[in-house]
Amino acid sequence: MDDVLTTDDPLYEQLYDVRQEAENMGNYVALDTMPDIHILRAQDPVHKGKLREILNLPHHNRHSLMEGRQHWTALTYEANKAVFRDPKTYSSRISQQPNPENEFSHSILEMDPPMHRAIRRTIQPKFLMPEVAGWWREYTIDTIVDRLIERLKGRERADLNMEFCARIPVYTITTAIGLEGDEALRFRHAHVNSVENSNVDPQVRQKNALRVQEILLNLIEKRQKKPTSDLVSTLLSATVQQPGEDPRPLTDREVMHMAKIVMIAGGGTSWRQMGITLLALLNNPDQLELVKADHALLDDAVEESLRWNPTAPYFYRLATQDTELCGHAIGKGDVIELGVGPANRDPARWDEPDTYDMRRPKRSNLAFGLGVHRCLGMNVAKVEMMHAIGALFDAFPDIRLDTDAPMPKISGGFEQRGPTAVPVILR
Repeated sequence: MDDVLTTDDPLYEQLYDVRQEAENMGNYVALDTMPDIHILRAQDPVHKGKLREILNLPHHNRHSLMEGRQHWTALTYEANKAVFRDPKTYSSRISQQPNPENEFSHSILEMDPPMHRAIRRTIQPKFLMPEVAGWWREYTIDTIVDRLIERLKGRERADLNMEFCARIPVYTITTAIGLEGDEALRFRHAHVNSVENSNVDPQVRQKNALRVQEILLNLIEKRQKKPTSDLVSTLLSATVQQPGEDPRPLTDREVMHMAKIVMIAGGGTSWRQMGITLLALLNNPDQLELVKADHALLDDAVEESLRWNPTAPYFYRLATQDTELCGHAIGKGDVIELGVGPANRDPARWDEPDTYDMRRPKRSNLAFGLGVHRCLGMNVAKVEMMHAIGALFDAFPDIRLDTDAPMPKISGGFEQRGPTAVPVILR
């Protein structure tokens, strides 16, 4: 990690450009859809049809199983909460990719209880706040943040999106898994070009998918011989127990799939949300000064950024039976589009919801989900963001938005949003 963390590898530009990422995935959205969503929400909490079609946006299916199904779009906080709270009726299986293997080959994001609960329990203790405030900070976060701060010293200007935000989560989670050196960027590059980049030749995609598996299976083999305190070693020592079955160890492929989703989720979301938080504070100098003076307010600053612009604003569920949602008859097999972003801007729950204001009364939002699928890594993400931003402000107390640089904005795909840049003057 000594070289790749702090040097200008061209892969950063390839992997952490939000517009390029979205164009590769085929879900880029150029305009701000929130004004139209406010109108739709005022008409009905749930709308029949795909939100993309309702908003006259180009066709795109986030998941292959969405094709040919009736869609419903939930836009209010209460409608989204009702779906999140009922995983029996609204299944996460919609996100599964066609796979000849059994369901254990899928990630926990694609599983339903009781399998989801059984698999999640094998790793969840490592993501509870005592472990995050202790092991995670000592083993990964603190050193990575300190080295990146040191790299910025002596500089007058920087784009924090590329030079700070993009680097922290990917190396935090990769180090935690047990990988070393340039494996962080190489893993992410191989994954992106095996799953997320629709412009890549199918044979190349297959080659990259095998590379992802190879990296993780090699690590698993090493940890079977010599375990450490990392996440792969934790998974190898864990047991899984489903109802009616005896406890058993996870198989190598189950460990691989769990490690893969942790790395993908951990390295691909927090960087955007950290940038969103920084951009929000830099554009609100009065709130920026409050946080600089009192780092205890960083929790409020991050929570408000999660409400105001969650980096993952849409999720999807599959109805497992005929049901009703906000007065609409939902059929078995229909797709529910969960508008987490719209729900977090619901004026029935928040005054002036389009305004970033970390001083607003505290109310829970849906950025990390709710219920059984509440984000496993949310504590890691929050501690990463709070520690990194606090350390940045301590090192550069005069930090401010670079108004000579092109105006940054929140952009990207329909299902993943982030800043185009975070240009700052450091001193």
